[in-house]
Amino acid sequence: MDWDEAYRKGEVFWDKGAPSPVMKQYLDRHPVRGRALVPGCGHAHEVVLAVGHGLDATGLDIAPTAIAEARALYPAIAGRLVVGDLFNPAPELRGAFDVVLEHTCMSGLPPALRASYRHGIDLTLRHGGLLIGVWYINPNLAPGEEGPPFPFHVPDLTALFADGYEIVADYVPDVAFKGREGRERLRVLRRK
Repeated sequence: MDWDEAYRKGEVFWDKGAPSPVMKQYLDRHPVRGRALVPGCGHAHEVVLAVGHGLDATGLDIAPTAIAEARALYPAIAGRLVVGDLFNPAPELRGAFDVVLEHTCMSGLPPALRASYRHGIDLTLRHGGLLIGVWYINPNLAPGEEGPPFPFHVPDLTALFADGYEIVADYVPDVAFKGREGRERLRVLRRK
């Protein structure tokens, strides 16, 4: 998928115009500190949420149009938004983060890219750091439709991070965007 083209055409159905209610609830209940990365940040709603919760947050997206639009939407955090590739992060992003906040980045990737996603997390998240994910486990796809979003079943999530991470929290949240009720899973992983 050409992510920049999707933003140029305004075909960003995943953008709900606000941060994930699940991520907001988690951060409200569990104070997290340090430097945070939001990969695939799009319009940076979760970056704003993270900064509001005291995190030193950076938003990363491969689509220059997404970053330009996010900077226009949120000029106060424009300097925190970076065009870049999670799979090959810039040297200054490597090993630089205490927390990674995941929302919609993984579900937008075809299954063949999941190992590359994991590698990108390994490159950016410090040992002992937290990967806080709102994982879109059960998207409502029409018969025969593949995605994005791509289904990401719980056993696949477990297998992807089985080596080198421990599960800190794991549950189906009681809040969601309309239409996503029961389709997401909050799982927090600590890098060993």
